[in-house]
Amino acid sequence: QVQLVESGGGLVQAGGSLRLSCAASVRTFSMYGMGWFRQAPGKEREFVGGISRSGGSTYYVDSVKGRFTVSRDNAKKTVYLQMNSLKPEDTAVYYCAAGGFYSAEQVGSKIVEYEYWGQGTQVTVSS
Repeated sequence: QVQLVESGGGLVQAGGSLRLSCAASVRTFSMYGMGWFRQAPGKEREFVGGISRSGGSTYYVDSVKGRFTVSRDNAKKTVYLQMNSLKPEDTAVYYCAAGGFYSAEQVGSKIVEYEYWGQGTQVTVSS
């Protein structure tokens, strides 16, 4: 069982930055690929970015490339989402998720690839 707790959300002006953290309570954190998803009101949950269990591979949705960065610290059992140049359309509840991928370099982008989810943290970007 993996428990995930996100933190770091809040209200920020357009153009600003936030860093989300997701702390995992599991013995073998390094065995899980991690992903960040978001869900805006009235919209489906969408993939934002992910990182392989080795930390060597990342993948992002086109709308955040060059602005968001996913990283992980396996010793701290934490994954991060650094968000820069935020836009009002980035407003959403952000969720982290963990998946047991077979390959150490695989990054999942689909909801069904992740077994464990955090409770989410609200990010609001004002214009």
